[in-house]
Amino acid sequence: MNETTHTPAPPGKQMLSEQVYVRLRDAIMRGDHAPSDALKPQDLAKEQGVSLAVVREALVRLVGDGLADRLPNRGFAVPAFSDRRWQEVAEARRAIEPVVLRMSVERGDVDWEARVRAAHHRLARTPAYLPEEGEYYSAAWSEAHRDFHRTLLDGCGNPVLLEAFDRLWTASELARRWSAHRNPDRDGAAEHRRLEEAALARDAGTAAEVLAQHLTQTAAGLTDPIHHESAKDV
Repeated sequence: MNETTHTPAPPGKQMLSEQVYVRLRDAIMRGDHAPSDALKPQDLAKEQGVSLAVVREALVRLVGDGLADRLPNRGFAVPAFSDRRWQEVAEARRAIEPVVLRMSVERGDVDWEARVRAAHHRLARTPAYLPEEGEYYSAAWSEAHRDFHRTLLDGCGNPVLLEAFDRLWTASELARRWSAHRNPDRDGAAEHRRLEEAALARDAGTAAEVLAQHLTQTAAGLTDPIHHESAKDV
């Protein structure tokens, strides 16, 4: 009896696809491609010096990350700016992350506590803005910010929930990068400090409440009129 087997992509193609994916992801995050900009596979393949198949594979991954949309005519584009889109992402995060944080606080061990403390220390000591990186959050701060929030949830011990966090974070991070608006009245460092303190005090209820408030503030900042104008100007 003949068996149908799946032939994996050659290692060289996989490596190229990964490289193109990372370049496109970083370019979108930097704002090199504005909201609604077309991502034309033919142009990208020529620009990157790779095959059309490699570019399409990378674009499909970006769609899965929420960093690109697949259009009805089978083309690709950077997501359009939409208050509703980001509010839906924010709503999903508020529904999921405080619950996962409560689980993490209840289940996390001493090693988790140490990782939370280290991740917060790194975040607190990393500059949010650097002159050479312009008006966007610095790449180092953005990574430290993601690592702190993920580490807080990591104690839950449930990889499925953490995968959900990764997808939602990437989608919301795109909106955050588009916004050059800095709210002088918001003390994000204090919010992060309260999150760390509540988590390490093993106060699951307070930690979940502080995180919900933190996410609500972030959602409001992404969809206010000032932000809307900034996104249009990118």
